Amino acid sequence: MSLLPLSPLIDQVLRTVARRYRLPAFADTPDQTQNASPSTVLAIAIEQARSAVACAEVPPASAKRLFVEALARLIHEAMRTQSGDPVFQAMVLRHRTAQVQEYASLSTHADHDRRLIHASVNAIAHPAKQQRRLPGPQREALAQLHACASSSSWSELHDAARRLRDMPEMANESSFERGLARLLDSPALERLRRLDALASDDLVRQYRLLWDGHGPRSGSSNAVAHGVASQQRGAAVEALAAQALEALAQRLNEAQSDRASYRVVTSMRAPPSLPASPERAKTEWDAVLLRRASADDETTLCDVCLFVEAKASVDAATTDLSRLLRGLRLLAHAEENVAYSFETRQGTVRLRGASLRALTTDEAGLAKKVLYCCDAPAKTTPRLLGAASRMQLLSAQASLEFATAFADGRHADAQDLEPVWHELLESPRWRAVLHQYPMLRQARDLMVHTEDLLAAIDGAAENG
Repeated sequence: MSLLPLSPLIDQVLRTVARRYRLPAFADTPDQTQNASPSTVLAIAIEQARSAVACAEVPPASAKRLFVEALARLIHEAMRTQSGDPVFQAMVLRHRTAQVQEYASLSTHADHDRRLIHASVNAIAHPAKQQRRLPGPQREALAQLHACASSSSWSELHDAARRLRDMPEMANESSFERGLARLLDSPALERLRRLDALASDDLVRQYRLLWDGHGPRSGSSNAVAHGVASQQRGAAVEALAAQALEALAQRLNEAQSDRASYRVVTSMRAPPSLPASPERAKTEWDAVLLRRASADDETTLCDVCLFVEAKASVDAATTDLSRLLRGLRLLAHAEENVAYSFETRQGTVRLRGASLRALTTDEAGLAKKVLYCCDAPAKTTPRLLGAASRMQLLSAQASLEFATAFADGRHADAQDLEPVWHELLESPRWRAVLHQYPMLRQARDLMVHTEDLLAAIDGAAENG
């Protein structure tokens, strides 16, 4: 069965909706590198390098000079005490000092280690197990062990476990002794005790303050609250995007002269039956406009008309775009004559493989099938260097060594940053940075404000 032709109303909405987040091509932007921010100059130099590489040419020496000088300025700005970048300053402090390196390394395992120790302690001293003991020293010692775990007092927990092990009453309880031995010999407990010891070091305290200045510490009540607020913010934008898409579906259904109908589903999850790997691909779509061939039959197979992804911030779309493209390629691996069942918040929907197989990731194909929806204001001076690219540039070994020399009061020459330039041109790991501006522009081209989308839908309906 051939694909149903899509309504011209969809094309009109996509063509007329305002694109307030769109960025200019560098060819349309006057060269103002003398007064531009280091991030802007870096973006210009990187784009000059990419254009040269795309033409199989060597980037001009002027682009390299712009790049290393702008990167040096970016590092100097990031290292300022009052107005700098606390994340980068924390990275430099970790690069400079062994104890901070050790603390940061141990911190990466800390959440997992805490879970392991809590499980071990509960196996020995869970409140229910305490109640099975007669009141006395044993029960008190078990309560103290459990309290130490609850308060994350790891050295005190170690001491409490040793006192329990040494109690004569425990000598005949082999399973209890084995549990205590495993706890005392646990590498996880040793790492947590070492983490506690390092926490009192002045440089580690400074490192933690820098991270706390960036955002709440992992596992803290503030981090939990921040996570809940972010989820609520994301859910609110998703709801606005779905409402706009519902308005489009309603207009389409009102304009239909045949028996086809449109509907919107949210949280549409790709099935495992798709013949391709879902690794690093988007497998859940925020809102999708579908078309059924018959309005009277709920079991009729559907075709995909439009994907809408909701983003609470403008920069989030750029970070998401690569995953979205892989998600579309995953769907496009569908077999043409197979129907696929997708789970959604509205129940199971069955999509035709031919509709999925027709999806493409070229610029024209994306423009007809994908929108990013946002309700954040558009910046009057948009950032031309993406946040992820900026951080990768600052995280480069040469950048950290340059910043360390600067922090130690030693001479730091911008030419010492040339290795970052060569990595940018030669290393596959830097491909995303080299191509960062085209990806940034592409993501912004696909992004619309929810109010603008509703206005375009209303306008298209009136003109139709």
